[in-house]
Amino acid sequence: MATVKSEFLNVMTSRGFLQQCTDIGALDALMVRETVTAYNGFDATADSLHVGHLVPIMVLRWLQRTGHRPIALMGGGTTKVGDPSGKDESRQLLDEAEIARNIAAIQRTFERFLTFGDGPTDAILTNNADWLDELRYIAFLRDIGRHFTINRMLTFDSVKLRLDREQPLTFLEFNYMILQAYDFVELARRYGCRLQTGGSDQWGNIVSGIDLGRRIANVELFGLTCPLITTASGAKMGKTAAGAVWLNAERLSPYQYWQFWRNTEDADVGRFLRLFTELPLDEVERLERLSGSEINEAKKILAFHATMLVHGKDAAADAAETARKTFEEGTLGDDLPSVAVPAAELAAGIPAFELFRRAGLAASNSEARRLIKGGGARVNDAKLDDETTAIGSDAVGAGGVIKLSAGRKRHALVKPS
Repeated sequence: MATVKSEFLNVMTSRGFLQQCTDIGALDALMVRETVTAYNGFDATADSLHVGHLVPIMVLRWLQRTGHRPIALMGGGTTKVGDPSGKDESRQLLDEAEIARNIAAIQRTFERFLTFGDGPTDAILTNNADWLDELRYIAFLRDIGRHFTINRMLTFDSVKLRLDREQPLTFLEFNYMILQAYDFVELARRYGCRLQTGGSDQWGNIVSGIDLGRRIANVELFGLTCPLITTASGAKMGKTAAGAVWLNAERLSPYQYWQFWRNTEDADVGRFLRLFTELPLDEVERLERLSGSEINEAKKILAFHATMLVHGKDAAADAAETARKTFEEGTLGDDLPSVAVPAAELAAGIPAFELFRRAGLAASNSEARRLIKGGGARVNDAKLDDETTAIGSDAVGAGGVIKLSAGRKRHALVKPS
C-alpha cells in the first residue's frame, strides 16, 4: 500500500485498523487539506455495546484525536429493521420505548471515548430515526429505491450468505442496505459527512451509500472498513463461556472486563495492544517481544489500559488490585463478581451446577455440568467432583461468602442475603 500522509490514515494502517478503503489516495489528500467528518453506525439492539464494537469506537476516537470530526450514529430507525449482516436469522424486533432506553444507556460509553460539543472537531451523537421515521414510503421508493437493483443487492455478502445457508431473509431486512445508504447521504447533507467507517461485513452497504451520494447529491463520499477481529485460536472476539463481554458496568463489572483482557492469548497481545490501547507503537513492540512468564506483564498492561478507556483509571486500578490479591496473595479481592442468594435457599442446598450458572461462571446449566464433570470447578478452592452436589450454608466461609472458581482464572462469590 502506498505511503499515506494524513495522520489519521497513518494510524489506521500502522495499528492494524485498515481492511479496505475506497480511493485511499483521494481520501488521504482530503484529510491533509481539511477537517473531515466521518461516521459509524450503531444499532440499539441492547442496553450496552460490547467488545465487538470496540474497533469502530476506537476508529472514531483516533479520528477525533487526529483533528477530524466523528459522528456516532445511533440506529433508532434501522434497529426497527435489523441488519442481516452475518446473521442466520432475523433479529427480535424491539419497540420504540426499548430502543430509546438502549440509546440512553449506550450514550454513556461514547462519552468515555469521545469529546462532544460545538467545536469543529467535537463529536456528534445523532439518531437516524430523526429522518427515517419521517420518510414517505412511495416517495422514498421513487426517489431512492430506483437506484438499487435486485441483481446487485443479491451479490452482497449480507444477503448472499443468508441465502446460501437457505435461511429466510425477510423483505424488511432486505431494505436495510437501502436505509443505511440513505443514512450516509443524509449525514452528508446535514453535517458535511464524507467518510463512513465500519466492519468489513459492511463493505457492500458502505459502497451503496457512496454510489447513492454520487447519483442523487453529486458528492464524493468515501468508505473505510476494519477487519472483523478473531483471536489467534480462531474464536470470535468478545465471546466467553459466560456470554458477551459488555462495555457497561451494569452488564459486566470492571473487574470482569479487566480479567477478560488479562486472559488474552499470547499470540494476540501485540495486535490487541495496537487496536485497543493508545500506547505508543515502540512500547507495543517492546511488550510483544516478551516471552515466557514475562508476557503476563504485557497482558496486565493491556488489561489496565483497555479497562481505563471504558471504565476510567480508578476502576482499572481497582480491578488490577483485586486480581493481584486473588491470584498473587490468594485472598479475596474486593471487586470479585458476586451474586446474592437468599439465606433460606442456601439452607436448603442448591445444586452445584445451578449455583455456578447463577454466579455467571457458566452460560447455562448444561455448560455448568460440563465444567464440573471436566474437573474445572472448585468451591472454596476445593475441587468439585459431582455437579449435583448440594451447596448449602455450611459452605459459607471466612468473610461470610462462598468462593466459586471456574478454572484458575475465573472466580465469583456467593453472598447469603
